[in-house]
Amino acid sequence: MKIEIEYCVPCGYLDRAIEAQRALLTTFGGAVESVALVTGEKGVFTFRADGDTIYAKPDEYDITQIVEAVKARLAA
Repeated sequence: MKIEIEYCVPCGYLDRAIEAQRALLTTFGGAVESVALVTGEKGVFTFRADGDTIYAKPDEYDITQIVEAVKARLAA
């Protein structure tokens, strides 16, 4: 599974994106192919798993829910 975290550069979301990337890599390690950071703009903060959106701002950001969504996809 490939995970993408697209974040808004002008908004300063890089730190949040790095923290989320670290949490996903720590939790799933070799079970995922990659957790890539993708630069964006206009307020974007979106997580995709194999191209499918699993989180998109303005939804309430909760890394625990994102981890659970990835876990469910891996189990399927």
